Amino acid sequence: MFNPVLFYCYDAYCGWCYGFSDVMKQVDAQFSKYMPIEVFSGGMILPEKPVHIKVMAGHIQDTYKRLEEYTGVHFGEDYLWHINNPDDSDWYPNSEKPAIALYILKEYYPEKQVSFAADMQYALHFEGRDLTDNESYRHLVEKYGINEEAFFSKLESEEYKEKAYYEFALCKQLQVTGFPCVLLQTGESKFYLITNGYANFDAINTRLMNVLKEAMGK
Repeated sequence: MFNPVLFYCYDAYCGWCYGFSDVMKQVDAQFSKYMPIEVFSGGMILPEKPVHIKVMAGHIQDTYKRLEEYTGVHFGEDYLWHINNPDDSDWYPNSEKPAIALYILKEYYPEKQVSFAADMQYALHFEGRDLTDNESYRHLVEKYGINEEAFFSKLESEEYKEKAYYEFALCKQLQVTGFPCVLLQTGESKFYLITNGYANFDAINTRLMNVLKEAMGK
């Protein structure tokens, strides 16, 4: 008998994933005791050459208030300074390093994957930490009691970079086209799309319960 697995595909730089963080925490609290929850980084921003924040700042200015109203999340002043003053910002967003960091953190505490992802998104979108800067992860290393030397060594290693890119490839293999995306696997090749984009907890909970009942009924 196949045990169900829940997959959450997200990206640290995805604003809608930030808005979805509290929902996923509720999902984690409700369902993690019944099935594993795997968080995969999707690689939303992987430019061949560094791209400055001003390229996307205008779009974020246009959407963040609507995102706040819709999800109830709040963007911090330190983050919004970079969005509202892009010409003065030194940010070059890239999904690579936060994906490596998440992979390392998951190795230490796989049961805290959802919390790690949420903490990184809070660090960026509320506290205004630059996730391409190693120092932006020091507070998380301390919070979770991880050996600093080991963590920062892995953060710069080619081995863990390859692991992060493997997760990007897995998201593509799962045919994920946007974030956040939640999928439930109930068989070797049987997947159900729970949500593609933001949804509240009640909607996610209802969908998951219905799918699990259907799967167990078979």
